Amino acid sequence: MTRTPRGWAVCWAACWAPWVIVLAGCTVGPDFHPPVSGAPQDWPSQKFPSQPGGVASRTVDTAIDPHWWNSFADPTLSSLVARVARQNLDLQAAAERILQGRAQREVVRSQGLPQITEQSSYMHTRLSPVGDPVALVVPAPNAPLEFDLYQNGLSSSWELDLFGRVRRGVEAANADTQAAIEDRRGIALSAIAELAQDYLQLRGVQAEQAIAERNLDLARQDTELVGRRFADGVATILDLAQARAEQATIAATLSPLRTQEAALINAIGLLLGEAPRTLEAELRPAAAQPVVPPVVPIGLPATLVRRRPDVRQAEARLHSATAQTGVAVAEFYPDVTLMGTFELQGLRFKDAFGLYARQFQVGPSVSIPLFEGGRLRGTLRMRQSQQREAAINFRRTLLEAWQEVDDALTAYAEAQRRRAQVADAAAQNATALQAARQRYAEGVIDFLNINQIQSQLLQSQNDLASSDTQIATDLVMLYRALGGGWEIADSTGPSRP
Repeated sequence: MTRTPRGWAVCWAACWAPWVIVLAGCTVGPDFHPPVSGAPQDWPSQKFPSQPGGVASRTVDTAIDPHWWNSFADPTLSSLVARVARQNLDLQAAAERILQGRAQREVVRSQGLPQITEQSSYMHTRLSPVGDPVALVVPAPNAPLEFDLYQNGLSSSWELDLFGRVRRGVEAANADTQAAIEDRRGIALSAIAELAQDYLQLRGVQAEQAIAERNLDLARQDTELVGRRFADGVATILDLAQARAEQATIAATLSPLRTQEAALINAIGLLLGEAPRTLEAELRPAAAQPVVPPVVPIGLPATLVRRRPDVRQAEARLHSATAQTGVAVAEFYPDVTLMGTFELQGLRFKDAFGLYARQFQVGPSVSIPLFEGGRLRGTLRMRQSQQREAAINFRRTLLEAWQEVDDALTAYAEAQRRRAQVADAAAQNATALQAARQRYAEGVIDFLNINQIQSQLLQSQNDLASSDTQIATDLVMLYRALGGGWEIADSTGPSRP
């Protein structure tokens, strides 16, 4: 029985279609399964009496607030965080990496789809009368050796991906895109935490400036008092020199505080993508140090895996490495590609557009790797090693996450304990200075006692302001360790794979 070319194509498709359908679902290589975290039931630090009693803030194991910065009840801080999610340059660059990952996924995915190319050509040709192919055949009488050739056609190919090489590649590309998303979320978490810390330190520095200025006013009053007593012949030149030295010492502390204030304002501006000194008018006016909330939800260790972007990124990289192992395994199997061409060809322009000038080819192409010089085995061993390395990195990242939370919990509790002790010392020094100034005015003690007590008071008040800043920044570090806050960035850029 004689079949037309079209009939052969239909027959071939009918014979192979069932096998294509069956084998298309075959995907070789290891399947990815999310690793078991083995998280403890409670935070280890919560089992020990590390939280001091009677403090202003305590931790509880309820769900954390993803917008924890609002718990400081500071509108300026909340506004800055909202702006950093939109303006931070690192976040914008990370968003571009997500788009690059999605584009790469489309490139990989296209390998498993039909490829169709249209080709049109015109060629003016002159053959040599003594060359190939004219010399090998007997030309027809008066046959021209110079002619035009017009061609229009389509060529197509379709890799059937019977063993899942392309599908594993798409799976790896999806995982890489997810890793890029988690990287952006991690950058958002770091940027928000860094901005909050800079802001809280700024308010702390401004509080120390206010303390120094109050103590400078007291030192001026003491200098005036000693000056009057010296004029009356009651005080000595030593008392006057000590008073002036103390005043100068306190005044000297203001310059580095102003330098630190300017640096923190510029650091916040950089996080917002702003030029230096852009935020001075907004942040230079002093404001009260934000107070930590009375209750701090920290969740449970089991939820940390789902919250921390770095843990999620490590899991995505393990997924990608597992899929790449599947790609390496699929390289050992045959590669079947359906190929076909359809062309219109003629020696005259008008003939290149008629169906009578058609020619075509259709059929499968099978590629079987027989000898690759060890390339396939070497690639497979490399991918398997990378998969094991990714699993080790996931475990290490998870352990580091638990450690950071535990350390942050301890630091937050101990900072509050220290603050209570420093506050008591500051109150006692204030009482002592008031009593000493009164006794000096009565002539009972010399100025050296006032000088020493005032120095102690200044130090204890600075320690108290520093303790308030430390407690607030330790809370920020705790929220950063818990992985809270990156959700705000998903509303300003690509977040889905």
